Amino acid sequence: MFLTAPSPDQLSDRQVHSPIDLSKAIADLKLELNAVVLAHYYQDPDLQDIADYIGDSLGLSQAAADCKADVIVFLGVHFMAETAKILNPNKLVLLPDLDAGCSLADSCPPDRFALFKAAHPDHLVISYINCSAAIKGMSDIICTSANAVAIVNQIPKDQPIIFAPDRNLGRYVSEQTGRDMLLWDGACIVHEIFSERKLVELKLIYPQADIIAHPECEANVLRHADYIGSTTGLLKYVQKSDRQEFIVVTESGVIHQMQKTNPFKKFIPAPPTSNCACNECPYMRLNTLEKVYLAMKNRSPEIILDEQIRQAALKPMQRMLEMSK
Repeated sequence: MFLTAPSPDQLSDRQVHSPIDLSKAIADLKLELNAVVLAHYYQDPDLQDIADYIGDSLGLSQAAADCKADVIVFLGVHFMAETAKILNPNKLVLLPDLDAGCSLADSCPPDRFALFKAAHPDHLVISYINCSAAIKGMSDIICTSANAVAIVNQIPKDQPIIFAPDRNLGRYVSEQTGRDMLLWDGACIVHEIFSERKLVELKLIYPQADIIAHPECEANVLRHADYIGSTTGLLKYVQKSDRQEFIVVTESGVIHQMQKTNPFKKFIPAPPTSNCACNECPYMRLNTLEKVYLAMKNRSPEIILDEQIRQAALKPMQRMLEMSK
């Protein structure tokens, strides 16, 4: 069953407070709680700016694994906060809005995936980290977009592989590694929304711009890319490149960090198929400064996992972290 995208009313129903006051209050609570704030690149700029660490899924997993704080405040979506709890069972893990889900994670229901896996008992299961704790627990190895190719390349050639839940990332990894993997049919609503026609038209307006894209995008979009990589990979590419203009084909929240580290370069968000803000993840945008402050003040909402599921999910997470060193 797929998540229903938050309505415009939900997204606009935000209390108005002074960001300066809230930022100070959050900083005070960090000291009081011995808390660390981890944020994904797809969060709103004001949330990225209060974070102790900003990263993609791999970086955030590594930061969570190395965390020395007593409290982890996760500015991302539910599966990310679950990952932090999997790695830190004795810490308080807070997610400012429990409705911050993920369309990709929700496209892989555990009951259906269990049947799919049972039908292919000889297959090794590699799951993209953008999945629920229950799916992680059914997996042999977890991967991210940053390390998926490297992890698949470490698997013996004669070992059949199930790749879940993102079919677009799975197809890209299959092309890069030459492995014929069995793909679960899931996808991200943001990365599937980009328009090839509009992307080509945008390239005509900015002929000197490099097109940079996340591998969760569909093949007809990726074929136009000058560079394909994880969120961190995209950030590193624009920093090293001599180009001055970039068309960014991923969630537009990452442009905030691109602009901060490259203030004299131009970044153009790739257009979605319709006239909407569909290149912004509606679930990521549910977190706000107000909700961060209230979560820290009230020590809630807390991420709680069934211990059996957590233990099962921990093993493939640890394998990923070991294989990514």
